[in-house]
Amino acid sequence: MEKIVIKIGGNATQQLTESFFEQLAVWQQQGKQVIIIHGGGPQISKWSSDLGLTVTKKNGIRVTDEATLKVTQAVLLGVVQPALCQMIADHGFEVMGLNMADNHLLEGEYVDQPLYGEVGQVTKVNEEWLAQNLHGQIAVIAPLVQTAHSAVLNVNADVAAAKIAEELNAAELVLLTDVPGVIKDGNVISELNNQMAHSLMQDEIIKSGMKPKIKAAFTALEHGVQKVLITDNIENHGTVLKTA
Repeated sequence: MEKIVIKIGGNATQQLTESFFEQLAVWQQQGKQVIIIHGGGPQISKWSSDLGLTVTKKNGIRVTDEATLKVTQAVLLGVVQPALCQMIADHGFEVMGLNMADNHLLEGEYVDQPLYGEVGQVTKVNEEWLAQNLHGQIAVIAPLVQTAHSAVLNVNADVAAAKIAEELNAAELVLLTDVPGVIKDGNVISELNNQMAHSLMQDEIIKSGMKPKIKAAFTALEHGVQKVLITDNIENHGTVLKTA
């Protein structure tokens, strides 16, 4: 079954349009399986600040100590995911909210503990369990992983979505964010290859949170994902990433 992986950013979860749900319906009618990975960055930052925790990012990645990890888990699994699942259900879809502990759904390892703290990367997806249990439902997955020693780690949602798309051999990866695409001189770049992206990073046109998004997306393309789109609206062309 052809798979579509969609990453929805924390802001984007609150700004979904009717066209988004219409596209979900089209994909389902075509027999495609939809897997959504949701972020929650703005919500996590707000809760962290309200609790007196320092919000720090390095290279576009949230530095995550033990206290921030607990807030991250609480916000992703207790606030963002239930609200997103309810919204999808309200539009007539069957939906399943999932996390790393569901039959070892997402396994992972540390990225760089001295630099980022409790931050991980996806190393394995339990594809067999997903295939057996979705049955036409839309999967909504939080970007958290569990290590071999049962530690829970925070994962950048873009990086998680790209790796999940790669592991599932997805036909398409859609990175739905709060900007219409990769922007240069006020205009959206319609197509972007790896060489162009590297140049834009050097010129600081692609920076902060967009960097891990772009790097992960190109890795997914190089490992079999057929199409990657960055956009703020499923109807918009946005920026399509190309391997060459």
